[in-house]
Amino acid sequence: MKIITLASAFALLATGAAFNGAAAQALVKVDGSSTVFPVTEAMAEEFQKANKDIKVTVGIAGTGGGFKKFCRGEIDISDASRPITAAEQKACKEAGIEYIELPVALDALTVIVHPSNTWANELTVADLKKIWEPEAQGKITNWKQVRDSFPDRPLVLYGAGVDSGTYDYFTAAIVGKEHSSRGDFTASEDDNVLVQGVAGDPNALGFFGLAYYEENTGKLKAVKIKLNDGAPAVEPSVENARTGKYQPLSRPIFIYVNKKAADTRPEVAKFIEFYQDPKHAVELVKEVGYVPLPEAALKVFQERFKKREIGTGFTGSKVGVSVEDLVKEKLVY
Repeated sequence: MKIITLASAFALLATGAAFNGAAAQALVKVDGSSTVFPVTEAMAEEFQKANKDIKVTVGIAGTGGGFKKFCRGEIDISDASRPITAAEQKACKEAGIEYIELPVALDALTVIVHPSNTWANELTVADLKKIWEPEAQGKITNWKQVRDSFPDRPLVLYGAGVDSGTYDYFTAAIVGKEHSSRGDFTASEDDNVLVQGVAGDPNALGFFGLAYYEENTGKLKAVKIKLNDGAPAVEPSVENARTGKYQPLSRPIFIYVNKKAADTRPEVAKFIEFYQDPKHAVELVKEVGYVPLPEAALKVFQERFKKREIGTGFTGSKVGVSVEDLVKEKLVY
């Protein structure tokens, strides 16, 4: 029988404590937007291949849910498909959480229908507003009510949940006010739920980020969007988002980094540096179906992280923001 002395017991405890401490230091926690999730997940997978001693966990609580955790200090990085709000800024400030705002890509928020839908090949912003505005609840329930030329069929709606930055941006761009929409639709922060819903219903219409459409082109059909009746109908695509043709549903997507975590824990800084490396920031972003930032803009945001510049350049979901706007925005904390 092996006898464990008091000294050896303390040694084992010390070793265990050191191991547990090392394990905690080697964990990077990310949560937030399901739209940004494919980018961060791809980054995490590649990063962990090269850094086997570091684990990166990525959740999908939605942009709002991610910021709640971030401003409580529960996670290191918050994925966000919209800028941080004034209320979230206040919550972070009161908790002493300083954040670094880093745009990581551009997205073409995509309106989708079932592949068998032959009538809604294109919709105007006015059509979408008629469908989604608060006054439509319980009233606009049939496709024919959207346009007389559409068939007499029930209109079944799927959309991002209210904790989602996608919901915030969509309502701002289409209805004209954030968090202003009808409530009688199937909502989820998990875009895969929306994919399944629309793919399974010939009468459905929904919206989510371009990456989820690109992954499911065989199950879904993207609707071309017109700013007004006289404007051209533009399809959601990487190229149309990059050139600014796809409006008003092109938008930047972000990560927010806890400054203290980046300053005091090398694994957090190492992951962000990997995330911003031009090779990964272009190839992996393209791979998951989003639009990479131009090289000049990427350099600006690399420098922002290097200098640990805190604050946000936004005061809400600004519609139609260009890459040039992202670079010029002055940060406020």
